[in-house]
This record gives sequence, C-alpha cells and structure tokens, in this order.
Amino acid sequence: MCYSAQIQADYRKFVRMFGATMSIREFAQLFFERAEGSNAKIPKALEDAFARPESEAEREIKTYIDRFNADETVRLERELFRQRTRLVEAERSLEKKPTKKATENKRIAADKIVWARGKLDDIQRTDPEDRDSRIFPGHYAPVMVMEDGQRVVKPMRYQCRIAGKPAAYDIKYPSTYNARRDSLEGFWKPLFGYTHGVMLVDVFYENVSKAKFEGTLLETHERDENVILEFRPSSGELMHVACLWSRWSAPGQPDLLSFAAITDDPPPEIAAAGHDRCIIPIKPEHVDSWLNPDPKNLDAMYAILDDRVRSYYEHRLAA
Repeated sequence: MCYSAQIQADYRKFVRMFGATMSIREFAQLFFERAEGSNAKIPKALEDAFARPESEAEREIKTYIDRFNADETVRLERELFRQRTRLVEAERSLEKKPTKKATENKRIAADKIVWARGKLDDIQRTDPEDRDSRIFPGHYAPVMVMEDGQRVVKPMRYQCRIAGKPAAYDIKYPSTYNARRDSLEGFWKPLFGYTHGVMLVDVFYENVSKAKFEGTLLETHERDENVILEFRPSSGELMHVACLWSRWSAPGQPDLLSFAAITDDPPPEIAAAGHDRCIIPIKPEHVDSWLNPDPKNLDAMYAILDDRVRSYYEHRLAA
C-alpha cells in the first residue's frame, strides 16, 4: 500500500513536462467548496501554486484560498485561547492538589497549543518545505488524464470512490487509495481500461512492521509496532505513477473526482525492508498510451505495467 507520498503538487510541472492544460474550473470548484465549509484536505504546495496568479481565473482561486486561510486563522486563534485557558486552569488545579484529571488536561492542552501554533505558522509561512507536498489518503493531488485528445490536469482526492457506488464505500473500503494489480479486472473493472491517470511522485512512504524491518522475531517486541519508511529511487528520478480515477456524482451533491494508485508485488529491496506492495512507475514514453486505454485490449495496459521503470529504492526511517 502507498500509505503516503511526496508529490509534484504544482500543476505547472505537468504543463512544462507534458504540455498539459489545467482544468481551471475544477480547481476553482475545489477551492470554492473548501472556502464554503467542505472538509477537503489540500496540501499547502497545491495552494502555493496559485500564490502569484497569472490570470483572472487564478486570481479567483487565490481569493478562495485567502478566504479559507483567514477563516482558519480565526478558528485556530480561538482554539489557542481555549487551550491556553485550559492549561492555566490545569496548572492552578495541580498547585492545589495533583490529580490525574488535571495532569491529563495539562498534557492535552500543551499538545494542542503546539499543534495550533504549528498550523498558524504554516498558514503564514512562505518558504516551501518538503512536507508541503506530502499527501495521505483523503488528500487532494493533481492528476493528469486525457480528455478529447488533450492532456489535462485535474485535482483529485487520493481515495477512489467509483461512480455509482454509495458514499459509504469510503468507510467500508478505506484502502481504496490503492488499486491492487490482481484486482484490476475485479473490484476495479469499471475503471481499468477506461479512466487512467498519472501522478508525479518524488518519494513514497510505507507503514511496515518494526519486527520485519529490524529482521527480528515478533515475539521479541512487546507489541507489533509499525514504523514509517521513506522510499526513493536511487537515481533521483521523478516517478510517473499509474493511477485509475473516477467522477462520482449524486443528486444534490457536488461531483467528486478521486483516484487510486496501482500497486503490485514489491521489488526485492522493498520486500526486504518489510513491505509487500509497491506503486508502479511507468515509463514516460508510455504515458500517452496509458492515458488512452482500449478496454478491448487490456493486454496492452498490462504490458505497460510490466515494462515499468525498474528503479532501486533506497529507504530510511521517515523523519
């Protein structure tokens, strides 16, 4: 499973590399819905792509981003005030008589103060950091697809809800941010051979068993702990990750664009690190063929997945 990834969040990367166009309407709709109160999770790097708008449409998107950040700043400042008050009350209570409740309130308040300050700092920060481009399941990312013979970049949620399925599938099938290769003609049949996409990834992260990672017996650990490993191609090359996507619609609800990264058995170095899946980076020369699938010739799609970039993935414990 691709638990998390550091992506190329600026749509301009797709424009420069592939001559793709941006689906400005769908980017605007996403940021508008979030400004209106949706719970869309958008990485900071995707926002920052519109920090210096070059068109009227991009200026409109920036107003939605600024509006959301202004509202978020007010919310976080109120939360900061509440937690500071909670911390002071807990400390006063502890001075009178140490209790488990006051101790716990002090700990929780201190943690939430650090969290709120961090969020406020991120809103105000202008210098980019690697974590600004990191996505997790449920986060939005730019994905390149083909529309009317044109490469187009659209914002999509990293957890795919197949068109026609109930919204409850998000909870029933929480791991649908990845599409197993051995399920492409099963669960993913409505999309495989029909709606393909590509996501640009620099680094990906996986949860692995600490026992497997250390090469020790599970019995030597108090519990089956997980660690997060960072994997990156030793060549430093950008990965063109094969994806499936869908447009989900329902009466009275906004359309949802969402996608899943295709995964397969891992190369030896990832298996040795303790993980049993890996995303599939296709070769750049196959991108257009991948984005123009023929449902009557799935063998050609499997051939693209087989003829993948065979990188060696270096790994380390994630920071």
